[in-house]
Amino acid sequence: MSIKVRAAGAGLAVLLALTACGSTGSDSVQEGSKTSTTADISEGVQPDPAAVALLPQSVKDKGELSVAMDLHYPPTTFLAEDNTTAIGLNPDISRLVAKKLGLKLKFVDTKFDTIVPGLDGGRFDFTATTMSKTEDRLKVLDMIDYFRAGNSVAAAAGNPLNLTVETLCGKNIAVTQGSTGQLLRLPALNEQTCTSKGQPAINAVTLPNIQDALVQLHSKRIDGILYDTTSLGWAEKQQPGSFTILGRVNVGSSDLTAVGLKKGSPLTPAFQKALQSVLETPEYKESLETWGLGSGAITDAKLN
Repeated sequence: MSIKVRAAGAGLAVLLALTACGSTGSDSVQEGSKTSTTADISEGVQPDPAAVALLPQSVKDKGELSVAMDLHYPPTTFLAEDNTTAIGLNPDISRLVAKKLGLKLKFVDTKFDTIVPGLDGGRFDFTATTMSKTEDRLKVLDMIDYFRAGNSVAAAAGNPLNLTVETLCGKNIAVTQGSTGQLLRLPALNEQTCTSKGQPAINAVTLPNIQDALVQLHSKRIDGILYDTTSLGWAEKQQPGSFTILGRVNVGSSDLTAVGLKKGSPLTPAFQKALQSVLETPEYKESLETWGLGSGAITDAKLN
């Protein structure tokens, strides 16, 4: 099945509109967009008998898994040109895991900060949404590694304030609601580079999504954005010169990204086996390369 990719995606539509040389509206997005064609990477992948054997009978009988994702974050999770088909690394991984388990897959578009409560409440079977392990998440989730990501800081195009990751004290830096950047990385960076040295604290500006952050960065209402390295790299690749990536933030959390299930889920053993099987396939590395994330490959689907 071929899927036409709107490479700007919903998550980059605002960025492209803002950087299309002063033009406005849908024409701006069309001028800035780049498209390519990709295929459903799970086609032809066969179930892993050892993983299937670990599935609860009730799940086998149901024949379907539900996965929660916020479908607005290229290149890991976004929508194709039809505005309904989920594409990116996370949908690829989810489809591959479902195939390894011999099950169908249902995508549920979910705001990032509601995914963990939804899993804990049994509304979804799992999530693959570029979520890193934290102490709080591990209290309510089983989490299984599948690639290496992390966060970086971006400033306005050309970096007019001459900022670095180490010189953000007193600046207004956007983070997205419920993200690792908001909960761990920015507080850790603040402590390491600012407050412990008697400098003014970084002012965290919490916003609902990256689109709002990009709008505010462009209009100079904020000084920078702390966000997923993968998404910032993809955005910069699609629209060179639209902002400046200052560098990675290497404090506050691991760079490893994990699939999440409800703590103690009967699905967890089967998922870990299936995900390990996925990491050993050529399709796994193919997906990472497709979305510009080849350096994030790992070999061990480690649980918790």
